[in-house]
Amino acid sequence: MQVADDVLIRESIRDPERFAPIFDRHAAAVHRYLARRIGAPGEDLLAETFLIAFRRRASYRPMQLDVRPWLFGIATNVLHRHVRQEERRYRALARAGLLEAGSHADDPSDDRLDAQALRSALAAALAGLKPADRDALLLLAWAQLSYVEIAATLNIPIGTVRSRINRARRLTRTALSSLKEDR
Repeated sequence: MQVADDVLIRESIRDPERFAPIFDRHAAAVHRYLARRIGAPGEDLLAETFLIAFRRRASYRPMQLDVRPWLFGIATNVLHRHVRQEERRYRALARAGLLEAGSHADDPSDDRLDAQALRSALAAALAGLKPADRDALLLLAWAQLSYVEIAATLNIPIGTVRSRINRARRLTRTALSSLKEDR
């Protein structure tokens, strides 16, 4: 039988090696989330996330959910320190996508044009979101957390999660629909 995460964290205070299964169980999901957010392998941010989690394990309080919201909360805070890099990346993707799309403009049947234009518009839309709205949307879309888990991760009420995701979806939809209208 698998030992529960909160038990492992509690035991790791006396025996630090008991924290290893936490990493083994959750590192892949946290890594995917981080990599998608920064557009590159997120090993450094993953390591920083789990180092912080390890150092703060004594202050962990189970939230009647699994440990994932706590870990994603730490990962999101690590990302906040790197938010300028993330915003620059989305803006660069948006610019590069438009330039690349223009180079294929002579072949309107090329599916890559549509995919690249959509990617560019999505990157621009994500770059234009407020960081708090972007965090909520990407925790839903890329980390596949529930609204309750996102609320726990960001330490905000569930109603705030709903409004942030609603606003982010609306703004993203508007940005993508303007792409269709431009064609």
